[in-house]
Amino acid sequence: MAAVLAGSGWPADGDRGHSGSGPTVLRITLGAQLRRLREAKGISRAAAGHLIRGSESKISRLELGRSPFKERDVADLLTFYGVTDADERAALLDLVKQANNPGWWHKYSDVLPPWLNAYLGLEEGAAVIRGYEEHAVPPLLQTAEYAKAYLTLANPGAHPLEIDRRVDLQRERQRILSETEGPRVWTVIDESALRRPTVGRETMRGQLRHLMEMGQRSTVTVQVLPYGADAHALVGHSFTILRFGEPDLPDLVYLEQLNSALYIDKREDVDLYTNVMEILCAQALPPWATAELLRELHDLL
Repeated sequence: MAAVLAGSGWPADGDRGHSGSGPTVLRITLGAQLRRLREAKGISRAAAGHLIRGSESKISRLELGRSPFKERDVADLLTFYGVTDADERAALLDLVKQANNPGWWHKYSDVLPPWLNAYLGLEEGAAVIRGYEEHAVPPLLQTAEYAKAYLTLANPGAHPLEIDRRVDLQRERQRILSETEGPRVWTVIDESALRRPTVGRETMRGQLRHLMEMGQRSTVTVQVLPYGADAHALVGHSFTILRFGEPDLPDLVYLEQLNSALYIDKREDVDLYTNVMEILCAQALPPWATAELLRELHDLL
């Protein structure tokens, strides 16, 4: 896979970019460390679960970062796993406190779909975010006006105040693009998404200007997949690939549907999407040509 990725802008495994510090990523990282410690001692999940008055499945959830940690449980497990060094124990127990902190998105729980909850934590901790968008501008690159118009269309009957809350949530997501150690973002947008001004002409003009501005940032790459590109036959829907700074975390593919989402981390499946992403990037207009097309579409509106 390294040969395919070389020169693509997708960092090799040894160069994973910034290290995310959101609670979701910290929880997964802590779980992975506990798994390594357990396996190094040859202790079964069942035995570890019994120690903390739980089950084998509870240990599995903890090691996958899918359950919150109790400091007492982690302290007991560290003792069981033979971790006696005071500094090492203190560091891991401090990680428990950080991992249990609620993410910023919890204040939007009234409008946050349950399947998006986990993704926001992963997005916040990603070092690289690559994706293909078939029908709309990616959320991280939407203007507030575009987001409001698009969310209104996508949520018919929703109260205007709910739409405003969803727009605020989206703006909060975009803060990672302004952080010093924020992620690198590389997006390929289908040309049809930009030629379909369902959000209104002036809103679309503002969005196109914003894409041109964002494309000038060193951490953002914007490409447009033109009509007729062969890669259309390879893609069934939009998808996002996340890469993390922590070596414990594998790359992840996120597929959002109407009322649910899929998270794919099986290596061969992730490799398939990564290969498709490489083909999309190769067949899409290069950034400079994309900027010219965006300017042309802007002037036509």
